[in-house]
Amino acid sequence: MDKNSSTKAPLIQTIGLKKVYRSDELETPVLHGIDLKINEGEFVAIMGPSGSGKSTLMHILGFLDQSTGGTYLFRGEPVASISDDQLAQIRATRVSFVFQAFNLLPRTSVLENVILPLLYHPTIPVSERRERALKAIDAVGLMERAEYFTNQLSGGQQQRVAIARALVSDPDVLFADEPTGNLDSASGKNVMEALQKLHDQSGKTIILVTHETATAQHAERIIHIKDGHIESDSRDFQRIIAAQGRELR
Repeated sequence: MDKNSSTKAPLIQTIGLKKVYRSDELETPVLHGIDLKINEGEFVAIMGPSGSGKSTLMHILGFLDQSTGGTYLFRGEPVASISDDQLAQIRATRVSFVFQAFNLLPRTSVLENVILPLLYHPTIPVSERRERALKAIDAVGLMERAEYFTNQLSGGQQQRVAIARALVSDPDVLFADEPTGNLDSASGKNVMEALQKLHDQSGKTIILVTHETATAQHAERIIHIKDGHIESDSRDFQRIIAAQGRELR
């Protein structure tokens, strides 16, 4: 699938998306017909209480799980028609994740942690790995910590390393699942400011899942999910206009 194909289509679109978990004879419906469009360059927060279906939705959008009904279109192409090999390549090159747990190698440098995804990247040559990793580290403001072991860093710094690692392959979409959940309020604010700065400067599409209002307010658009339904979908037009103004400078 060509990265530049279907440029007029939304980056992500779901139509009547459903998810039911089945075990033996028990069925647990989680998503009930989600209709959603996310355009390239948006910063979206998906909010909802525990059990609302927000993480399930993100896992489906990020190709970590499959729906059990409805349609998911990625750049205008039905995901159901994409082969397993293509899906594996999309996971490796087009989407990246930042999770609540940092998932870093502890007695390994920041630089080595960030380079790690490039070891399995099908198109980025070995000669570009170090430069790309340093650029990603610089983007999250940790260049002076590039040679530190990750276990020498604070929690907030470790999460920024995880963000750099997610960025290094230049994905179409950066998914962040409760990225401030393990952090104190000050560290969480620093992490969200790093994500917001990244979005403002690069226009990277970010989809954030959180139950924290203060975290969600860094996004330009907030989608509230409750009991597997979209309850509201609102945009912060002042933030969107401000970001567009920064892009024009």
